[in-house]
Amino acid sequence: MSSLEGLLERSASGGRLSFDEGVRLYREADLHALGAAAHARRLQLHPGNTVTYVIDTTINYTNVCNVHCTFCAFFRPEHHREGYTMSHDRVLERVKFAADQGATQIMIQGGVNPELGLAWFEELFARVGKEFPQVDIHSLSVSEVIGIANIEQMSTEEVLRRLKAAGMRSLPGAGAEILVERVRKRISARKVKPEVWLGVMREAQLLGMPTTATMMFGSIETPEERIEHMQVLRELQDETGGFTAFIPWYYVPFKTPLRGSEATGLEYLRVLAVSRLFLDNFAHLQASWLTPGLKLGQLALFYGCDDMGGTILEEQVVHDAGSTNEATRRDLERLITGAGFTPVIRDTYWNLRDDVALATA
Repeated sequence: MSSLEGLLERSASGGRLSFDEGVRLYREADLHALGAAAHARRLQLHPGNTVTYVIDTTINYTNVCNVHCTFCAFFRPEHHREGYTMSHDRVLERVKFAADQGATQIMIQGGVNPELGLAWFEELFARVGKEFPQVDIHSLSVSEVIGIANIEQMSTEEVLRRLKAAGMRSLPGAGAEILVERVRKRISARKVKPEVWLGVMREAQLLGMPTTATMMFGSIETPEERIEHMQVLRELQDETGGFTAFIPWYYVPFKTPLRGSEATGLEYLRVLAVSRLFLDNFAHLQASWLTPGLKLGQLALFYGCDDMGGTILEEQVVHDAGSTNEATRRDLERLITGAGFTPVIRDTYWNLRDDVALATA
């Protein structure tokens, strides 16, 4: 059996970890040794001193949802008096606000609203593309795509083709949670099975739509199930190469039906470091500061992350669960420079935006 030091050294150089080796590192390795190995791997993948971020926003266009996840404080069931759906004009107002702040990435995400068919999204995305051609529509989720397919009685592949034609250029990784059936049954029983989520991601990637991958941890899953989640993502990445980044984040339990204890900062850093070492075929690891906060987001840059994520000019889902974290461009740049790195603005596809001045300039 390899020593922990041997596993860390091999994975820091890009060597592939088995499932059992990933679990062993997660459970037994010293946190600082994990961080050092993950940082070495990050520098191997991205030599130099830069850390990227994107100017973006998340527009939660509806809170009506028929999936009813127990970890979500945002959704309202169908016909609830607190349910809402924005008009296209209202969504466009929010896009304009973000674009005026320099946003290039627009995430339009919400609940799975059974009253919104494919035409509603096609018309919306076409308007966004026409009125704001400078932004990328990085929107919806696998659950929303499946919801549309169910309404229209068509395949998810055809829905994705139509959405792409309307202007949706990439698909976020939202809704993965933990891609293990035991966990799905406990926290989001109405959501699709892990293999279906992976199947829609495969379809999007084969259609030329880049996607991100996420992991919501800190609910009921075990360390082994966290590694299993990473393993199925790694297998799909081996097949398609379509994931641009991995974004692990922990959920905020304070106002949700699924009560529990918030994950600790040390646990967050451990997840990041193991992710960077285990996901050897993922180019980017993103520091999701929205739930752990900006200071831990800064520390994440030494635990494998090469990207600070987005400014998230507005967001409601995590906010409704009890998070109060927010950041401006200047905040993110100060965190990056304070950690000894150089901030660089990117777009959704990790193209560097030399045409956009830094906020601290």
